[in-house]
Amino acid sequence: MLVLLAAHAVAAVSMPWWEKRLGRAMWAVAALVPLATVAWAGTRAARVLDGGAYEESLYWAPSLGLTVDLRLDALSLLMLWVVAGVGALVLLYCRYSIEHDAGPLAALLLAFAGAMTGLVLADNLFVLYVFWELTTVASFLLIAGRGARVEQRRAARQALLVTAAGGLAMLLGFIVLGQEAGTYRVSAILADPPRGGAVPAAVVLVLVGAFTKSAQMPAHGWLPAAMVAPTPVSAFLHAAAMVKAGVYLVARLAPALADVTPWRPMVLGVGLATMVVAAWRALRETDLKLLLAYGTVSELGLLTALLGAGTRTAALAGVVMLLAHAAFKSALFLSVGIVDHQTGTRDIRELSGLGRRLPVLFGVTALAAASMAGLPPLVGFLGKEAALDAFLHGTELAGHYQLTVVLVCGSALTVAFAARFLHGAFGGRMPGKEARAVRSPEPGFVVPVAVLSAAGLVLGVAYPGTAALTTAYADAYPPGADGPYELSLWHGFTPVLGLSALSLAVGVLIHVLLRRGAAPARLPRLPDVQHAYDRVVEGVDRLAVTLTRNTQVGSLPVYLTVLLVTVVAVPGTALVAAAPSLGSPPLWRYSLEPVLAVVMLAAAATVVAARHRLTAILLTGAVGYAAAGLFLVRGAPDLALTQFLVETMTLVVVVLVLRRMPARFDPGRRSVPGRVLRGALAVGVGAVVTCFALAAASARTAPVISTGYLRRAAETGALNVVDAIIVDFRALDTLGEISVVLVAAVGVGSLVRFRDRDAVPVADEEPPAPFPTTHWDEPRQTWLPGAGERPGGERSVLLEVAIRLLFPSILVLSLFLLFSGHYRPGGGFSGGLVAGLAFVLRYLVGGQADLGAAVRLRPIAIAGTGLVVAAVVALVPLAVGGTPLDSDLVTWHLPLVGEVKWATSLFLDVGVYLLVAGVVLKLLSAVGVSLGRGDAAAVRKGEGSA
Repeated sequence: MLVLLAAHAVAAVSMPWWEKRLGRAMWAVAALVPLATVAWAGTRAARVLDGGAYEESLYWAPSLGLTVDLRLDALSLLMLWVVAGVGALVLLYCRYSIEHDAGPLAALLLAFAGAMTGLVLADNLFVLYVFWELTTVASFLLIAGRGARVEQRRAARQALLVTAAGGLAMLLGFIVLGQEAGTYRVSAILADPPRGGAVPAAVVLVLVGAFTKSAQMPAHGWLPAAMVAPTPVSAFLHAAAMVKAGVYLVARLAPALADVTPWRPMVLGVGLATMVVAAWRALRETDLKLLLAYGTVSELGLLTALLGAGTRTAALAGVVMLLAHAAFKSALFLSVGIVDHQTGTRDIRELSGLGRRLPVLFGVTALAAASMAGLPPLVGFLGKEAALDAFLHGTELAGHYQLTVVLVCGSALTVAFAARFLHGAFGGRMPGKEARAVRSPEPGFVVPVAVLSAAGLVLGVAYPGTAALTTAYADAYPPGADGPYELSLWHGFTPVLGLSALSLAVGVLIHVLLRRGAAPARLPRLPDVQHAYDRVVEGVDRLAVTLTRNTQVGSLPVYLTVLLVTVVAVPGTALVAAAPSLGSPPLWRYSLEPVLAVVMLAAAATVVAARHRLTAILLTGAVGYAAAGLFLVRGAPDLALTQFLVETMTLVVVVLVLRRMPARFDPGRRSVPGRVLRGALAVGVGAVVTCFALAAASARTAPVISTGYLRRAAETGALNVVDAIIVDFRALDTLGEISVVLVAAVGVGSLVRFRDRDAVPVADEEPPAPFPTTHWDEPRQTWLPGAGERPGGERSVLLEVAIRLLFPSILVLSLFLLFSGHYRPGGGFSGGLVAGLAFVLRYLVGGQADLGAAVRLRPIAIAGTGLVVAAVVALVPLAVGGTPLDSDLVTWHLPLVGEVKWATSLFLDVGVYLLVAGVVLKLLSAVGVSLGRGDAAAVRKGEGSA
């Protein structure tokens, strides 16, 4: 199962490569992955259908309970065949329908198929949620396409907002459910369902997520809006895969939660209401895809009601209808794509006579529509009869007769919109309308539609095989009072047969009446959910604008003041109310500590009186350097080294930023009330933080964790426990942190570049001074890189030559810190910062050109390589049966050198080193301003330099 997920990921990534080499034949290669999934599931079907299951687990962090649990049982087997089978046919269909951006679309379709595969195989609530949201993201990208059309962007955003919001509610429900059950393993919850407590609240939250995903009213508006996506996307996502996720979740949890009080009223009420209302809405549509979209919403309502009813017959009817719906609705969507491709329209008011000119397409589409209407001997008829029997004889369901009446009404409306679809797309010539010119589609274009339509016929005629596929799941419920219901095309002359015939007759009558006089536009209009969604979004936008206008005043001091006042008010008030003991810590342990403390306090106090920005920055740096000194005095050289390097790098970057700011602070800053307020706030924050730290230290009851790190450091072969923590004990944190650093650097670079594009160049430069000042070391020849970036008077040959001589040595020092970090102060982070400072020196003396001569690679490529190296190191242990981010000690016996020991976690340090160096280069390229005449002029005007 893990291999299946990996195969989908690899295939998705490689699709653009295949497109370049195979062209349209790339679609056949893409279809191999879902076809392999179908075959793999087939090899395990016998055991699964006999009541067995296959399980796999990937232990990510077992001590924290983080495992990827996968399980193949009867329900997931059925869903796997639906997702992979329809997916393979859709990919083959794309060979004839997709003309542009084939590679990216194939990649997204395969990524979505992989996410759905993981969703139906997940046996852990959190794993299920991860794949659930991956399908949401993939569907957003598939609906939006390249984002060129406003309609696609809007529909994608709506689908994302609605389904992601429901997913967040579902996640909260999962957490509550898992806490009440004492486990997050789905199979364990089904074996021992929780009762009482907060389980009813969890049920409501989980069903909200399922309803939004499966487009249940009133959260259904996103699905019709998503019809702007290409037809293959609609056939896969909105007929066979994504919308089935919510239905699947209902079916998965119903055996355990159907008896919880809010479950049945919610699934039956929402499901049947959605079935009837959406079917009524479908009768008004003239766009074939919109008609099918509302039909899909209606049928999803029926599936929700059946699979959530919690009885064996309803469950059997639900899984049969799930199979039927995947087959006939995918076929109908694909047939609409062919009609649109061949005629250029999907409007039934513009189509006429296609049945005579496209007889093959008409035949296979009619077969699918007949299954949707529930005609024998198709599988739709099997599901329809089972559904009627489940409600008519379902004495376990309150008001089962009323439910039967609603089901018959919904079935009749389904017959009516099925007839409307078939007649509108392929019917006789309409009065006053000339037949559109149409050419016959290629056979390969029609084959996927024919296969899906034929599947509905085969599953109906060969109903014993269909029963074998579906009863394995339904048998999880106890049989009804009259014994287990059996699938069959003929049960005799029964009330269920009469109701089925009644729904057919009423549906045909509705269609005839609409054709003869009652125009669809005259049907009563139901409340428009899309209009309500638009109003809500508009209201949220207005509220956001209002809040932003009144809170985002564009002043950093105001923002900082609000944040710091909150820090003082909220934790400070709680601290005063609790009145915890602060203990009796010694004021200092070493005689040098008071000296460093005085330096820190003096520098901090002087910052308040500073008038120049550069002076303030240097004083702030002095505070950081004094803190590094305290770390060193306290016996933490690794921390002191990191603090020193970070402070230096921060100082350089901030000074580069200051080049574009006035040299002096705003005169308003001199006001006495403002200075008093800032001083009081600073003292308050310092007091709160100090008291909190003392209270937290004195409240410790458990032993400190550092002793455990010190004791176990030998297991990693490390003499430097700090590095062992970073690359071994807390390696997962390190991987997450460097990912955040890279994303932040890319964001900063993008924002600065965006501002630079809109910046107004400096105009009306002042002429140079008539008697320019010269220096003895001013260069007179432009033989160094970047000589034209700034006037010669701002350059020093002595400094540039010295830096170039020191540059290799500094890089060697950075490598020494990298490779020695496991045994003494250093590591990938410190080494990367030292390398970054070397690049900073090259930039300061030679500008961008000199930096480019020193580093031939793009900064983002270096940083990205570091992240990839770290990620690969994290996953390599899986290949040898270990856990992610595990490390081993390696011993080499080298001639003339002797025994050499090293840990595999060194490669994680290498990744950190490359990422930090790349991020520094990225920041230099972003905040490092040009050193040319433009900035020199700005300096003379007092606008560009501190």
